[in-house]
Amino acid sequence: MKVLLASASPRRRQLLAQITEFEVEPSSFEERAVGLSARETALAFARGKALDVFLKHPDCLVLGADTVVCLNGEIFGKPKDAEDAKRMLRLLSGKTHSVFTGVCLMREGAAAEGADETKVSFLQLNDEAIEAYVASGLPFGKAGAYGIQDGGLVEKIEGSYSNVVGLPVELTKELFRKVSEEL
Repeated sequence: MKVLLASASPRRRQLLAQITEFEVEPSSFEERAVGLSARETALAFARGKALDVFLKHPDCLVLGADTVVCLNGEIFGKPKDAEDAKRMLRLLSGKTHSVFTGVCLMREGAAAEGADETKVSFLQLNDEAIEAYVASGLPFGKAGAYGIQDGGLVEKIEGSYSNVVGLPVELTKELFRKVSEEL
């Protein structure tokens, strides 16, 4: 059965390539959720992306994923612009936050989903470091306005590194096993 990744994220592509062969079919799902926890938001968006692509390709196994950053109950998605990226980085600076990635697998007759959480502790960032990072363009297209793989921002993590990058590999393998068992 053909596997489709419902995401254009190059980071998710790299991580999924460690698990299986697949093709990319980006979702056009609009991320709009209010009143949900960070974990629920990540799962709802992953489910929405998977369903959007599955409805177009019901003969495939579709993987949808979404990552959100949460600090003190505030959910950080992708920054809208440079000022939004700076705001997020200033808030995260010197603090520990949670990164949730929801993963949803769908195929005809079966579905499985789950979310992983990783605690990420940021270094104390000065304004010059934030300005330089934002000017590099690296924060854009990434939840919380940063990529852990970019270096220089994170002091330590507790949990899955691949979760913070955008696809928790161990959880995703487990979900593939569940969907396969339901054949």
